[in-house]
Amino acid sequence: MDTIYSYFKNTAEMYKKETAIIENERTLTFGELSELTDKIAATFPENLTSVGIVMNHRAEMIAAILAVLKRGARYVPAEPSFPAKRIAFMMEEAAVDFVLTENAFTAKLNGLPARLTDCEICGMETAGESADLSAPDKPAYVLYTSGTTGRPKGVCVTNRNVCHYVRAFENEFHPTVGDIMLQYSVCSFDIFVEEVFASLLNGAAIAIPSDEDKTDVRSLMSFVERHGVTMLSGFPYLLAEMNHLPEIPRSLRLLISGGDVLRGAYTDKLLSQAEVYNTYGPSETTVCASYYHCNAGAVLEDGTYPIGKPVKGAEIHILDASGNELPNGEIGEVCIYGDGVSLGYIGDHDEENKAFEKLRNGEIMYRSDDLGYILSSGDIAFLHRKDSQIMIYGKRVEVAEVESRLYQCGGVEQAVVRAYSDEDGLSYMIAYVVPSKKDIKVSEIRRELSDDLAEFMIPEFIVKMAKIPLNSNGKPDKERLPVVIKAGSAV
Repeated sequence: MDTIYSYFKNTAEMYKKETAIIENERTLTFGELSELTDKIAATFPENLTSVGIVMNHRAEMIAAILAVLKRGARYVPAEPSFPAKRIAFMMEEAAVDFVLTENAFTAKLNGLPARLTDCEICGMETAGESADLSAPDKPAYVLYTSGTTGRPKGVCVTNRNVCHYVRAFENEFHPTVGDIMLQYSVCSFDIFVEEVFASLLNGAAIAIPSDEDKTDVRSLMSFVERHGVTMLSGFPYLLAEMNHLPEIPRSLRLLISGGDVLRGAYTDKLLSQAEVYNTYGPSETTVCASYYHCNAGAVLEDGTYPIGKPVKGAEIHILDASGNELPNGEIGEVCIYGDGVSLGYIGDHDEENKAFEKLRNGEIMYRSDDLGYILSSGDIAFLHRKDSQIMIYGKRVEVAEVESRLYQCGGVEQAVVRAYSDEDGLSYMIAYVVPSKKDIKVSEIRRELSDDLAEFMIPEFIVKMAKIPLNSNGKPDKERLPVVIKAGSAV
């Protein structure tokens, strides 16, 4: 079983009457989810290659994704809240055959071909069983991350890559029938892949909260308690909020942190209530490349947890600039090998695709651009990135892309974006702008940025400057840029 759909079909046949999807007003069994998947897949035209997904999170969205995979195509997800221009760029570069969406979001698609899951597809009877055209080395999805070129870049991941991760997840966390995973992440981040596939394909259910349930951490925990959720995977900031509660729902047995640095202060009260894991892995290597069991470990001197050891089927080595492996304790680049390494970026990203290096034995190594070192225990300590990439609210942001977009704003003559850390060590951005007209308003700049950038990519502070100070090399001098100091809020 090295395709997502064949893995799912086998699981659905084994656990046909067991719960697969939980929503506030309904539940679907594995059998019902399989039938819904077949119903949608049967309406698709022949020779699909790529299908966009712009839908609300619900059972139909999960079935639509599985249907795309069954028909041998890849899905390209975008949240309906994304700017229309960003959605259009993603779908056009990925050359989607059409976008699966809902009536409410058709206006955002700017004329892209669309099929409506809320009427055109789900209102139809199944036109017979459609063939399973999935194959291990066929692409499963394209996830878009922030790009150094000033435009997003799409990471292409195969069915085999995802099945590798499903097995790695099962090996460490042992999900099974009776477990329920919270489906909290946006579809465009690979925590979603973990929540959905690593759960369903192992026989566990997923519980999908409404927008109201996600209003704040107390509302979310009420949903978790109401539906008996046992597993939660999220960003460190969610765990930090949970850490402030008097207690978390007793049903929770497993808390997984990923997407950014996990600090001991975020989990000190949680360790006695559930198993807590810190994880690490770029989207380019399929969700997670390493796990660290916090309950059985300890924080480093800087107050952060290590990122642990490689997951089953993966290898991680720390290399110097010449590609030589470094001994324990020496700082170098985190390089990842194994079954999770993806196909790389689609489109015109030749320079960035050099991060995927083919070795003499035919294996592909991914150079993460992250710095770290190996502890005496064999666990890996993560330090920081080599480049300008940062994490904002657990989502990857390339500072260069934000800066590039600022230059396109009307009335902006020069722009520099720099990343800083607040009192809790969380990243935020400051944009320094030299206006070409005196009456430019910050609100106008923010409005223009929002046409192309997701909300978390817009700098928290925008500072108007008479000129950008330069150093002796003719580059912006960060030491002479005014810093808006931000207080911490996570702890």
